[in-house]
Amino acid sequence: MQDQGRSTRKRTGGRLKNVRKRRKNELGRLPTETEVGDQRFRTVDARGNVTKTRALATDVASVNKGGETVSAEIEDVVENDANPNYIRRNIITKGAVIETSEGQARVTSRPGQTGQVNAVLLE
Repeated sequence: MQDQGRSTRKRTGGRLKNVRKRRKNELGRLPTETEVGDQRFRTVDARGNVTKTRALATDVASVNKGGETVSAEIEDVVENDANPNYIRRNIITKGAVIETSEGQARVTSRPGQTGQVNAVLLE
């Protein structure tokens, strides 16, 4: 269970006492770790009248190439500052550098939240 409620620490570093248990609206979900592979999606209900499409795996990226957007095939994850293990496991997150058919590109979207990979070509 991911707790999205108040921190258990004060600004000074001291501990705060719990005044109550977790509430349903304070719970979050585990992160969707989008892998490189055949496209797989999952739709989840979000707050309000909203649904999110989560990309569990994808092999297509929309790459911005000098003002125009082209669809490129994802080959590999080259760099990921979020977690060094994500490179070995081929997991795409925002900010990850991916190897595409157009060249290396940095991911600007959140595939676990939006279900699509948007990227900007690196020079």
